[in-house]
Amino acid sequence: MHYEVLYIHVLKGTMSEAELHLIKQRMNQGKLNKAKRGELHFDLPTGYIRQPSGEVTLDPDEQVQSVIHLLFRKFNEVGTLHGVLRYLVRHNIQLGIRLRSGLSKGELEWRRPTRSTLQGLLKNPIYAGAYAYGRRRVSSRQSSTGHVRLGQVSLIPDEWQVFLPNKFPTYITWERYEQNLSKIQANKTHAESLGHARSGAALLSGLLFCKQCGSRLTVRYIGEKDYHTYTCARRASSYGTPACQSIPGKALDQYISKHVITAIEPAALELSLKAVSQVETERAALDQLWQQRLERATFEASRAARHYQRVEPENRLVARQLAKAWEEKLIDEKQLQEEYQRFLSQQSRLLTEDEITLIRQLSKDIPALWSSNETTNSQRKEIVRQIVSRIVVQAEGRTEKVNIEVEWVGGHLTHAVFFRPVGKLCDLSYYPQLCKRIKALSSQGYKAAAIAEQLNQEGFQPAKRQRRFSTQSIQSLMRRLDVSRPRRAAVSKPPLPTDQWWLSDLANTLDMPAVTLYNWLQKGWVQGKQETFSNNRWIVYASPTELMRLKQLRQQLKQENWPSQESVISLFTPTSIEGI
Repeated sequence: MHYEVLYIHVLKGTMSEAELHLIKQRMNQGKLNKAKRGELHFDLPTGYIRQPSGEVTLDPDEQVQSVIHLLFRKFNEVGTLHGVLRYLVRHNIQLGIRLRSGLSKGELEWRRPTRSTLQGLLKNPIYAGAYAYGRRRVSSRQSSTGHVRLGQVSLIPDEWQVFLPNKFPTYITWERYEQNLSKIQANKTHAESLGHARSGAALLSGLLFCKQCGSRLTVRYIGEKDYHTYTCARRASSYGTPACQSIPGKALDQYISKHVITAIEPAALELSLKAVSQVETERAALDQLWQQRLERATFEASRAARHYQRVEPENRLVARQLAKAWEEKLIDEKQLQEEYQRFLSQQSRLLTEDEITLIRQLSKDIPALWSSNETTNSQRKEIVRQIVSRIVVQAEGRTEKVNIEVEWVGGHLTHAVFFRPVGKLCDLSYYPQLCKRIKALSSQGYKAAAIAEQLNQEGFQPAKRQRRFSTQSIQSLMRRLDVSRPRRAAVSKPPLPTDQWWLSDLANTLDMPAVTLYNWLQKGWVQGKQETFSNNRWIVYASPTELMRLKQLRQQLKQENWPSQESVISLFTPTSIEGI
């Protein structure tokens, strides 16, 4: 009998649990059917109110509407949530929120904007007039620790359960809404698209692709003065092999800028007129918001005055409180007027006809406008991205030649060869011809100065961003090629003890400039001493083990651009030796 009772209780419990699931399923299906008819009501975002009849209309407050229109317009201009937030904070613009509960339900309250509020506003399809239901779904994710966690995932519009267009009054078009979603997605850290143009000096960030592996080149800033390089580090980070290629950023930026300027010159006048129109529109929108805020402050002060004037004089407790409230509203009104005057003083005055004419004249000189200090890096990047889709680059080994394929917006391709600066003469593609030419001129009796002048006339160029060969550079190269004439009064180098070198001899052995080895000596990477018996030349200690360390250090520094890795740090300390 005991088992029969237990069985009945278990069966009833199972049926009750199943019934709960069925009830929940029917309720959800009822909500979905109601949503498909557009009759399922939900809390409305700022800018909308629900009438007693159930109809959804725009908020009747003009200031609320103006702020929302300004918000969408600024996002279209600056392209980032953070940029819009900074703009609103800088101009002290707040969002009008209708309270949803409490004694003050339905009243307007002004709150400072936040990033989450702006993101929810930009992603809400109601501002484009669409009724949407089921924009998120629950999804399970496995964390790095192995635990499974549930969370909500936003769906794309095609995956929404209910989508009814043209259901509400609009602030923006549906096309603009989709563009806003695309911008927000592109601005993510790990997005595959370009994202918004930042203020860094790298003009082509996000546009360069490697021809060898197809990866996007990354920007690496080195030191000060915005010096940067474009590097394909995909193979280096994934497999530990050397990077595919590295291109000096400034030189490539200047090369692409020339082509961009040539492309935009025909549309310069139209762009200048559009810029003037945008400046005037923004000034008018900000001034309208200030006028609405002043009007609201004046109304609240007047209402507080009417409340005070209607109270019975004998009711002193209420009169004192209303007098205090009236005084606070008057103070707020005065402070707002002072802030408005400061705003006007900080704003540039309206453009005169002469200034507009000057802008049109400047538009005829696009190179000067492009390099002007008033033109920001982000503005230059936005211009480039409007006409350039992508740039595929392939460097020819370590030489100065870089093959470039520019894909313009519209599909047109431009092929060119860019000559990048290289660090060594031996990396130049024409280095064998250069050496052969120097030997030929030297055999004909030319001296270093004459050889340098002849090479410059023939179009040869040195390394390291230099335009012309100098006499000193030719002399150094001739000594390396062993074609220089011996000096008559050469200073003799007496023999040194074992494991000691003259600085210049050790530099030649290490295949590096003597000045670089001297810098190592000053940094303590090499041990040495200065002779006292003759010309104060430097003597450097280098045993076979020390010589091997210096060769490894030289090789590592040639491959890496940052001497802070563990593989390099261990090579900085020289072997101690007595007598040095």
